[in-house]
Parts: sequence; C-alpha cells; structure tokens
Amino acid sequence: MDSTPERRQTYDDEISLVDLATTFIRRRRVFYVVFLATTLAGLAYALLLVPEKYEYVSLYQMAEVDSGKTVEAPATTIATLENQWFPEIQATHRQTEEEKLPFEISFSNPEDTGLIRMVSQASPDNAALVEETHEKLIDQIKERQHALLSREKQSLENRIEAIDRAVESLQGGEDTGSAIAEAYDKRVDLEGKLEGLGQGETLVVSRESAERKGTSKTLIVIMAAVLGGTMGVFFAFVSEFIVLVREQLGENAGE
Repeated sequence: MDSTPERRQTYDDEISLVDLATTFIRRRRVFYVVFLATTLAGLAYALLLVPEKYEYVSLYQMAEVDSGKTVEAPATTIATLENQWFPEIQATHRQTEEEKLPFEISFSNPEDTGLIRMVSQASPDNAALVEETHEKLIDQIKERQHALLSREKQSLENRIEAIDRAVESLQGGEDTGSAIAEAYDKRVDLEGKLEGLGQGETLVVSRESAERKGTSKTLIVIMAAVLGGTMGVFFAFVSEFIVLVREQLGENAGE
C-alpha cells in the first residue's frame, strides 16, 4: 500500500521524454501490430484495388475558312462536346451496358491553334472503349464541320455567280469600267477565300501515354506506412493509458 502514493505522485508530475520512451518500449508490440496491419492493408489496396491507368489523347484539326480562321470557334465545338455529344454517348452506354462509362474525357483547345484535344485516363482493359468513344466524338465533329464548310462554300459560290451576273449586265454600258473592275476585284477575293477552305483532319486517335498516370502504387504504400507508424504510436500510448486506468480502478477497489 505504501507504493500507491508514490505512484500517484509520479504520474502527477510532468511527463519526461524518458517516461515517453519507456512507455513506448513497454507497448511496442501494439505499435508493431498496428503498423504492420496498416501497411499491409495499404499494400493490398495498391496491388488489388488500384488499377493501372494511362492517358489517351486524340487530336483533331478543325476545318478552316481562311488562313488560321476555323469554320467554327473552338470554344463552341468544345461546349457542344461537353454538353451534348459526350453526355449522349454516356447515356447510351449506361442503357446498353447497364453501367457507367468507366472513364471521363476532358476537352481543350491549345492556345493559338485550331486543334481540339481530347484526353482520357483509363486502364489498358478499357483502351478499346476509349478509342471507340473518341472516334465517335471525332465523327460528330467531322459531320458538323463538313456541314458548316459546305454552307460556307455554297455561300461563296453564290456570291461569285452574283458578281458574274452583275458584270454581264454592266458590259456594253457607258461609264461602267470602274464598276466592272471593282466587281472583278471582289470576285478574285472570293475565289481566294474559296480556295482557302480546308477540310478538318484527324491527327491522332487515342494515343496511349508512355508512362502510367494517376496515384502511384509506391506512394500509396509509403503513405500507408506513415499512417501506420502514426497510428501505432497513438495506440501504444492509448493501451498504456487503459492499463493504468484498470490498475488504478483495481487498487481503489482493493482499498
């Protein structure tokens, strides 16, 4: 019974580093168990549940109506891809396969270019589906671009024909030389624009990146080890606290 006041006095005093080290060594088995369990859980998660992912990139050069001027603003095309065409493909896949499309697609327009860039991150098992989806979206762009380009071509041809008719009506008239010359200048300008029309072109379809993307499995294991170490220390001291509380309750009951 004489040791009880001393023990109480010891734990009422400020805890030193020696006390902490002693406690940790005494409860090191708790630390080992928690550390190994957490690390092994992280390793299992990294090996079994985290799929290998690669980046798949497609590039489409938009049709041009003039040098460097696209038939449609890239931002408009991207907005249509994000809000209409890709959601339609997602909905169709959900209906036919009864599951969500296993990847997303981000769309962008590299600065000062007429390119549409599609990027997906997916596992190699879904590479064929990624390629199929990218091709469907590119086909949608092609169809729209072709329609816009045909409309622009028809407009230019109609304007050239109108100029030809105007020139015919001016010929033989008096003081029409300047008007005819001006009409020919406009015709030449329109013909230049007509020749400058350029079809869109698919540059790359679902090109796979050389390196894996996403969270590294090694990083997951390292983070699990760090977490396991932190939790191991915490539970080691918690277990010591629980033991001391039980001893104290036992001593009080004995009194």
